[in-house]
Amino acid sequence: MKRVERLHALSELLRRSGARGVSAERLAREFEVSVRTIKRDLDALENSGTPIWSRPGPGGGYGLALGASLPPVSLSPAQAVALMAAISAAPDAPYADLAAAGIQKILDVLDPKTRARADELAHRVWVNARPSSSRAIKSALEEAMAEQRVVRIRYTSRDETTTTRHVEPVLFASTNGQWYLVGWCQLRNAMRWFTVSRIEQASVTKTACGGHTVHEVGEPPANARPVHGRGE
Repeated sequence: MKRVERLHALSELLRRSGARGVSAERLAREFEVSVRTIKRDLDALENSGTPIWSRPGPGGGYGLALGASLPPVSLSPAQAVALMAAISAAPDAPYADLAAAGIQKILDVLDPKTRARADELAHRVWVNARPSSSRAIKSALEEAMAEQRVVRIRYTSRDETTTTRHVEPVLFASTNGQWYLVGWCQLRNAMRWFTVSRIEQASVTKTACGGHTVHEVGEPPANARPVHGRGE
């Protein structure tokens, strides 16, 4: 890992550590460098304006000052391209359009040199994604999930039976190359998995969900995990 990339990653790890902080020894293990190198990196971040605090002695370490004004989040060219590739390869992912817009905002404020390197590297990454589902359907499902409101869907099952369902959305799941809306189906009075590509219509109702939780879905598919988890 180049030093500039390590400084980005180091800043984010300190940001995630919150008030707990993290020791120089753990940082050295994380980035596979010496403690001396980590301390030089911390000095460099502090000199650039990053509000780092240090706590000496057993149980001490380093962290970012809570409530302090932080420098704008920046990305290395490789990090920028990694985000672009992930979104381009998964247009059916929930909130993909919003993610693409967010990435564009970050790209717009990169310094010209970094942006030029990211653009050049992006031309070296090709994707062949399947056409995305209806934008209107995706928007309705995303809104229903975020606002925790019942969504009314017209759904055609594998046996070509078409029904209208009222579903309380619990989670989105991706397995075997397909995206699913998992939720409490009021028609069946049970938790059901709906293939998003088989949803023909979707509209958000004004009815709040009844409080069904992720734990009611049962065991996740093999290797399934939340799209974000804070590192320890």
